[in-house]
Amino acid sequence: MPIALSIVVPVKDEAGNAGPLAREIMAAVGGDNTEIIFVDDASTDRTAEDLLALKGEIAHLRIIRHGRNAGQSRAIRTGVMAAQGAIIATLDGDGQNDPADLPRLIAMLESDGATGMVSGVRVKRQDSAARKWASRLANAYRQRMLKDTAADSGCGIKAFRREAFLALPYFDHQHRFMTTLMLREGYAVRFLPVNHRPRLHGQSKYGNLQRMLVGVADIRGVRWLQRRYGADPRPKEL
Repeated sequence: MPIALSIVVPVKDEAGNAGPLAREIMAAVGGDNTEIIFVDDASTDRTAEDLLALKGEIAHLRIIRHGRNAGQSRAIRTGVMAAQGAIIATLDGDGQNDPADLPRLIAMLESDGATGMVSGVRVKRQDSAARKWASRLANAYRQRMLKDTAADSGCGIKAFRREAFLALPYFDHQHRFMTTLMLREGYAVRFLPVNHRPRLHGQSKYGNLQRMLVGVADIRGVRWLQRRYGADPRPKEL
C-alpha cells in the first residue's frame, strides 16, 4: 500500500525516550500506509541503537542519522525531504508531546483543503515555572511583531501538507515560525489544544536565555521576510 502519512521525529540524545515514543506512535497512527521517520541529529548516546532494535517490531520504521549536529529545523527538513507521504506529522523526540493527539490533528488537516497546517497548543504544560515564563514572554513579543496568531510557537506536534512545507524558505530555527511562513505562502493555519507530558529521561537541549537571544534575531529576520513578499498570485494552469 502506498505511504500516505509520514511521522517525522527529530531526536538528539534521547536514549530512554525514543524507543517508547516509537511504540506509542505506532499504536496511535501506525498502519500499512504510514511510515515513522526518526532523524537522529548526531546523538552521542544510544538513541540510534535503541531505535534500530525496533526495526523488526515496527513496520515502516526508518532511522536517518546526521553526520554532525545540525539542529532541530534541519532534522525536521531532512525527515520531510525523505518522507513519502503527502501528509506529514511531527512531534518532539523527548516524549512530552502525546502521540494520542496525532489522529485529531491529522483529521482536522484533512477536513479542509485550504488548510496547510494544524498546530498543537499545549495545555497544562509540564515545564518549570521559569521556562513557562520565558515562553509567555517570547510569544507575546512574537505576536506583537509578526501578528500570526500563534499562541504556542514552541509546540512541536503539528500536521501539515508536504507540498506546503516545501514551499517555505528554509533557515535555522525555521520550525518555530512555520505558522508565519505558512500564512505568508497563502495557506490557512488552524490550532488544536493538545496534551503535554513531563520529560522522563534526559534534559532539554535549550536554555531560556539562549532561546530568547536567538529568538529576537529570528523574529526580526522573519519580519523582514513578511515585508518582502507580495500578494499570493494564485496561479492557475489554463
